[in-house]
Amino acid sequence: MSIKACNLVWKIGSKTIVDGVSFTAEPGRMLGLLGPNGSGKTSLLRLLTGLKRPHSGQVTLDDRDLATFRRRTIAQRIAFIEQHATTNANLKVIDVVKLGRFPHRSMFSGWTKEDDAAVNKALERTEMAVKRDDLWQSLSGGEKQRTHLARALAQSPRELILDEPTNHLDVHHQISLLRLVSALPVTSIIALHDLNHAAMFCDHLLVMQSGKIVASGAPEDVLTRELLRDVFSVDAHVAPSPYHAKPHIHFVR
Repeated sequence: MSIKACNLVWKIGSKTIVDGVSFTAEPGRMLGLLGPNGSGKTSLLRLLTGLKRPHSGQVTLDDRDLATFRRRTIAQRIAFIEQHATTNANLKVIDVVKLGRFPHRSMFSGWTKEDDAAVNKALERTEMAVKRDDLWQSLSGGEKQRTHLARALAQSPRELILDEPTNHLDVHHQISLLRLVSALPVTSIIALHDLNHAAMFCDHLLVMQSGKIVASGAPEDVLTRELLRDVFSVDAHVAPSPYHAKPHIHFVR
């Protein structure tokens, strides 16, 4: 088993943001989280990483309640890329990526060849090696996002959770990032707005509306014309793509 949500409920005051959510993220698979703005996706992802505690229900990691893990232990397993990830310090790119190694090092351990290898591999995978000595504040929004992905990969996670990671990226880097994540030997949970990207790259989809899971399954089973109308308030035609056989959504003008 990997990450499992069991009847999660989370509130702000009297307003329920995540409402009875249950699912299992299958090991080594890419699970896409879809839903309109305000549907509870970001709050759910933060519950899955232990950054928020549910009011009821639980998140389990390998059948153990996430609340019983130390933060360091969680960080050794789960890497989280937030939607608006940033840092106030004007560090070099390589120094930001090196932060991903901290959960694996003790107070007295020195920097190792293994650490160097993990950082360099992460920079290469995200096409940020050429920017390794650039300062954070000089980067574009897309370069900052790719730097945070590199930091997460340097963390050597078994679970990777991403909140709309393609924001600020051009089309080339959107596809490159999703292709990279889908090929990683990790369990990944990724919130996306682009439904065609979700159909192309995700093995399984969850659709949220008003804090609840309203659809779950393979992309071809979930992304129907009726669901797009009912959840996203758009009219569209859905047909298999001639290029990858996954559903492709043609929005009606």
